[in-house]
Amino acid sequence: MSKSPSAALALGVALLVAAPAAAGDPDKGAEVFKKCVACHQVGDGAKNRVGPHLNDAIGRVAGTAEGFKYSKPMIEAGAKGLVWTPEAVDAYLASPRDAVKGNKMAFPGLKDAGDRADVIAYLARYTVAAAPAATPAPSTAPTAVTPTVVAPTVVAPTAAPSAAAGPAPTHGVLHLGRAATPDEIAAWDIDIRADGAGLPVGRGTVAQGEVLFTERCASCHGDFGEGIGRWPVLAGGHGTLKAERPEKTIGSFWPYLSTVYDYVRRAMPFGDARSLTDDEVYALTAYLLFLNDVVTDQEFELSRDNFATVRLPNEANFVDDDRPSEPHYAAGTEPCMRDCKPEVRIVMRARVLDVTPEAGKENEAATRVD
Repeated sequence: MSKSPSAALALGVALLVAAPAAAGDPDKGAEVFKKCVACHQVGDGAKNRVGPHLNDAIGRVAGTAEGFKYSKPMIEAGAKGLVWTPEAVDAYLASPRDAVKGNKMAFPGLKDAGDRADVIAYLARYTVAAAPAATPAPSTAPTAVTPTVVAPTVVAPTAAPSAAAGPAPTHGVLHLGRAATPDEIAAWDIDIRADGAGLPVGRGTVAQGEVLFTERCASCHGDFGEGIGRWPVLAGGHGTLKAERPEKTIGSFWPYLSTVYDYVRRAMPFGDARSLTDDEVYALTAYLLFLNDVVTDQEFELSRDNFATVRLPNEANFVDDDRPSEPHYAAGTEPCMRDCKPEVRIVMRARVLDVTPEAGKENEAATRVD
């Protein structure tokens, strides 16, 4: 298979001339855009973050937002004529990694055409749109036009319901709100114990997880869990826990596999949390075990049935929390809060390992997304 940059760009441009995006609802788009705010800002005071700000995004040449360090493929796409028309944005949002091969966008895309149209309508609120000329002049020089600002829609606040709307709640101490429904409780109750209690039904193999990892995780964590820029390393680190800068990976440090599954299911992929199915989380967890040499068979299948049999290498080095046995806990007395020792010595200093890139950091460029 050819890996030529020009061939990849040709495919991207072909994808970006898809059918025009349908008219969307900007208010619905504001809700869908919440999936994007981890990396992008839009509106008053919007700044470049992990991704560029999206003010005036519609109609902008790709890779040209001022002050943002784009990936090389995105800059090349803009230089070859890619402009973010509504149609181009629609195709890009459908599959960012297919539209512009090699760009750093980790978000997998919006599969629903209606969601994409709503987001485009929302971005149009914050775009200076050029008024089209009645009759285009046959000239190669750009025509000056008077820009018009598409102002954000102001939604009037909804009046509070009157006391006559219904009886005052009587449950709880403060008599506020209502009892959660079983479905709402189930949506929050997703924690998993170390013995596997709480795991959902499902299964996934190492091979399936490799495909998912490449599509959803590798843009931040590297193809083999080695980490990119300041994003966390997920594999390796064996024998480093006593080093000055230990690598605390699943294979070198973590005690229980349940934490791996729970974290991936709850918080990943970055910016698109809770988008993975239970089977996909099983597959990704299996692949992470493979990357850390906990399992060595690519056909290994992880499921709720065999989950509790998997032991991580560092489990035995964790001990139970024995603080309740300390004197001031055991005696039930108040801890000392003042003049407790005649002398205070600093015996150790903690290292702050900030793994989530923020704007303004010198080494942020390597973790940018387009």
